[in-house]
Amino acid sequence: MFDFFFKYSRATFERGELVFASGWPVWLLLALIVLAGVAVGVGLWRRQPALGLVRVVALGALQTALLAALLVLVWRPALVTQTLRPQENSVAVVLDTSGSMLYGEGDKSRLQIAIDSLEANALPKLKSSFTVNLFSFARDLIELPSLEQVPPPGPVTHIGDALLGLLRGAQSGAIAAVVLVTDGADNSNELDSAKIAEIASFGVPVHTVGVGAETIPNDLELEDVQMPAVGMPGSTVSAQVSIRHSGSALAQLKVYDGDAIIASQSIQLPSSAGVITRLVDIDVGKAGVRDLKFALDALPGETDIVNNSRMRPMEVPEQRRHILYIEGEPRWEYKFIRRAIDDNPAVRVASLLKTTPNKFYRQGVETPDELVNGFPTDELSLFHYDAIMIGSFEAAALTEAQQDLIRDFVSRRGGTLLMMGGRRGLTDGGWAATSVAEILPVRLPMLDGPSFVREPAKPKLTAFGRTSAVTRLDADDKKNAELWASMPELADFQHVAELKPGAESLLDADFGGKTEPLLVHQRYGLGNVYVLATGGTWRWQMQLPHEDQRHETFWRQLLQAAATTAPQPVTLTSDRVFYGDESTVKLRAEVRNPKFEPADDAKVSVEVSDGQGPATTLAMTPVAGQHGVYEANYETAHTGVFRFEAKAQVGKDTLGDARVAVRREDGIVEHYHVQQNRPLLERLAAATGGSYFPVADMRRLPEAVSFSDAGSVERQVLDLWNMPIVFLLLLALKTGEWVLRLFWGRL
Repeated sequence: MFDFFFKYSRATFERGELVFASGWPVWLLLALIVLAGVAVGVGLWRRQPALGLVRVVALGALQTALLAALLVLVWRPALVTQTLRPQENSVAVVLDTSGSMLYGEGDKSRLQIAIDSLEANALPKLKSSFTVNLFSFARDLIELPSLEQVPPPGPVTHIGDALLGLLRGAQSGAIAAVVLVTDGADNSNELDSAKIAEIASFGVPVHTVGVGAETIPNDLELEDVQMPAVGMPGSTVSAQVSIRHSGSALAQLKVYDGDAIIASQSIQLPSSAGVITRLVDIDVGKAGVRDLKFALDALPGETDIVNNSRMRPMEVPEQRRHILYIEGEPRWEYKFIRRAIDDNPAVRVASLLKTTPNKFYRQGVETPDELVNGFPTDELSLFHYDAIMIGSFEAAALTEAQQDLIRDFVSRRGGTLLMMGGRRGLTDGGWAATSVAEILPVRLPMLDGPSFVREPAKPKLTAFGRTSAVTRLDADDKKNAELWASMPELADFQHVAELKPGAESLLDADFGGKTEPLLVHQRYGLGNVYVLATGGTWRWQMQLPHEDQRHETFWRQLLQAAATTAPQPVTLTSDRVFYGDESTVKLRAEVRNPKFEPADDAKVSVEVSDGQGPATTLAMTPVAGQHGVYEANYETAHTGVFRFEAKAQVGKDTLGDARVAVRREDGIVEHYHVQQNRPLLERLAAATGGSYFPVADMRRLPEAVSFSDAGSVERQVLDLWNMPIVFLLLLALKTGEWVLRLFWGRL
């Protein structure tokens, strides 16, 4: 219909430039239109007494518009387009033949729909004007003699690699345009903005044709699972689960460790299709490798259930994290904190309780010599710990050098500092005048009286606290907020000043209608710092029923977060923990000496256990320009769980070891994200100067391909004066005037 009224297609107007082919100046046209309007106005104004003002204005507007239209036609409006010269350019048609293209749309697969549409709606017209080269791709780009020789489906979809391979290989020959026919389900994890920009830098437009439904009806997909690669024995970790759904449903999520269900959760999915994210808490259990399976129960009538599950391994090393806790006075808070965490196998708390000015009571020590002389005075002794807790303890009880050690412990060691409120804590303990004050997330106030007050204070969950694992008492956001809202009051509170830039309050204290920060966190250097401005959380335990675990849960999560974020002398990571249809595991180790300085002279090796034979060992090599960083690649020969253990040595001294586990599976990735990724295809087309078309509109493709600057082009001037819409416009203007005159009885 558009072509009928406007003579040319919509694409021609979108790509063309509107000009006046007469070459006469536009200002003259505007002047003549103004003069025509004045002449019409003067002529009608003389008859104004007989016609009336309204009729004069209406007739004047119609007559002026008609004259203006005629003058514009005299100036010869035209479209200037730049199109590819017929028979002088080549076009590459790239067909996705990955496994996801075998999914059915009706009684045909996406691949067959794409081939049928190409043969019926695109290739004949393209071949009549251009040299057409056919390619297919899944992992690798393959040139095709014809569409009758399409290869078997491939295990992955690497769109970016296929396009770059095509464009790089054709630099010596002219490619005027690329036609990419795909569902857009790229699973290379590399088609980001940088790669799209690299594709666009070749200056060749990529026209994308989207195949497949954008939403799969009656389908659940476990899109992703994010969780720590390493867990501590006996601890609880949270997994972030993303579920793609097509509509309202009650999803049942289960987590398996082998055949045992270790977690289960019902998730109500909203009516609008999309992706939702939920948290599920998992008990880590004993040391070893957890090979966890996250699975969604199939919906009634759901056909594709392969994408309802995800596998995620987790290494649970035989090691504990260590916390140093110093208190300046016996108090209930000390007793209840120890009671809350003493049974936690993942964290050990070694405490120093000051009983007299020069005497400490030790608890939780591993050896008779540990902390025998009080708070450590050297880096090696202090850096043995992962976190430091300071309760109601005066700063003057430590030397200035020890205070500086605490600052270095956070900034360079990467440890965590937790400062708690008390009669001798924070401002009242003289900490504002120490080097420790600069690393705190809050400023300590200068007050005339004490900052620690015995007043009731109600804990309130903040926006940051609603998303933090430290303050999550339940995996359900609504229930978590309700649990905090019903938490008993604290009996004391310590005033602090404003938060520093970058700090975030997880809990606020409400006393007397006034709100102040209660639990504050910030990063400092390589470490973390918390301030808990109270010494009365023990009252939660005293006022709650004995079976209520909120007090224990809060302290267990706070201390686990404090201890487990501190880096170890040797850390080992892989670029991911699950490899679907990919065989190369990329390993990276960061190595530090006992003073937690990068160790550039270490010898780092990795022992690999694949569960099917004896362990093998490979050496890691230093990464240029990155101090203390080593890397290695390992080719997995089969599917299953692979366990890697890195060991670092300098001479005969062992710096430490670290472990990580990964899982490899084949025939998996093409069953995920199978819906058409239209946003990606539109972004790719827009970045390269191409256009996006649904497969049903492929008949519009050949004309869009002809508009390109990449090949041999020709310039065309297309007249617009003889468009049917112009004749209809002139007819409408004159007919409108005639109808008004007839209506008014004045012809």
